[in-house]
Amino acid sequence: MLDNLSIAFEQVMQVTLLTALVGGSLLGVIIGAIPGIGAGVGIAILLPLTFSLDPLSGLTLLMGVYAGAWYGGAIPAILINTPGTAVAVLTTYDGYPMTQKGQPQRALSIAYSSSFFGGTLSVFALVVAAPILAEFAKRFGAADLAMAAATAMVLVIIAHREVKLAAAAMLGLGLFFSTVGLEGAYGSPRFTFGQTWLMGGVPLTAAILGLYAMSQAFVLIISDKKSRLPDQEVGRNFFGGFAEVLRYPRTLLRSSGFGIGMGILPGVGEFLAQFFAYSAARRTSRTPELFGKGAPEGIIASETANNSVPAAALVPLLALGIPGEVLTAMMLVVFTVHNVDPGPTLFTENPEFISGLYLSLFLMNFVIVAILLVGTKWIALVARINQKILGVTILALVMVGTYTTNYRLTDPLIAVGFGLFGFALRRANIPSVPIILGLVLGPIFETRVRQTIGSAGGDAMVFLERPISAVLLIVIVILVSTSVIGAWRQWRQ
Repeated sequence: MLDNLSIAFEQVMQVTLLTALVGGSLLGVIIGAIPGIGAGVGIAILLPLTFSLDPLSGLTLLMGVYAGAWYGGAIPAILINTPGTAVAVLTTYDGYPMTQKGQPQRALSIAYSSSFFGGTLSVFALVVAAPILAEFAKRFGAADLAMAAATAMVLVIIAHREVKLAAAAMLGLGLFFSTVGLEGAYGSPRFTFGQTWLMGGVPLTAAILGLYAMSQAFVLIISDKKSRLPDQEVGRNFFGGFAEVLRYPRTLLRSSGFGIGMGILPGVGEFLAQFFAYSAARRTSRTPELFGKGAPEGIIASETANNSVPAAALVPLLALGIPGEVLTAMMLVVFTVHNVDPGPTLFTENPEFISGLYLSLFLMNFVIVAILLVGTKWIALVARINQKILGVTILALVMVGTYTTNYRLTDPLIAVGFGLFGFALRRANIPSVPIILGLVLGPIFETRVRQTIGSAGGDAMVFLERPISAVLLIVIVILVSTSVIGAWRQWRQ
């Protein structure tokens, strides 16, 4: 353990990783502070850059953006009542009323402190939970991994509560896209239509950049929104929030629990964690009437919950090799490019990588808080950036990023196609997340099903013969049945 920790310190002290740690954190905070961008767009844009880095530095860079964006999203939510990221919506409920009362510094300090506690507790949860799940996952065979991937897909659909059918359709579309190219077992082309540039399949990077970054760029270009910062000065005396947050230990721990638990579960994520944490805080508060009017507990619950998710979301990715949501699916690309297989063997074959990642994630929270304590006054100014200019900049970065990934002209064109499609989906309020997860999980599911059926001589009953896959199959049936019954009852009403 001490040897691994020593190696981890040596890795973190390397210039490349330090740059990735600080740079990713800073970019994440800035991206989070710009309304309308979000961590997904930032990670998508930076994804091609990580291909030239080592796996640990690349993953640290993306995690810095992931975590930093959740911190930074609180800045416009509190100052201008506009969440920088979608998960900062509930922060506006009590953060902006504090600003209206002339207390923006207090609100920001509480948000930063809550985010720090949530982020650090999430890292500790990752350190504890990931090895346990990985050890358990050593018992997984091909059938079990296939059912785990299927369970993740079902949970993703169910997570889109009001648009389950649309989410299922988009997942199916993503699964179809994953079949394009040369078939793995026999090398026969599928859905290539004689086009050699499709032989390698739909390029995942181009699809991600198109669906997330380019589609959002189109939204920003046609946007007429203008932001205005409050007259109160911000940028000093932020340390008071740490003492204030500690007055609500139950809210801190409970909200962290929601964030960690829902971060680990595939397809759930920040939104439900934040909702449950905020609802629980209001229900158990001695002053529930203050919620929505500037209650510190409201900010604590919201920010602690959403910042407890990022590190916890890595648990299924590292332990099983199965991403639970779109941001970790993007991070899986980093592993794929560098021929590193996430899963149980990662902990035994690359312990130095795991130790370095743990330490990087832990230090990341300190780096982000330091950036915010020093630079909030200037970071807040990014909320004034013209949306159209921002959109055009993102378009340019996407075109360059997709081309330099493989140096093929077809990749930017594919990104444009996915971008236009993603824009149409945004306008129609149809989720695009399942498409990416279908693209990522499809090959995992198909490969494992082929292995299972092949080894069993074509007998599909093998999925019921293995205890783990049988349990997961039962869970899938229960989840689908419950969802269908709930939808039917709602329709009857």
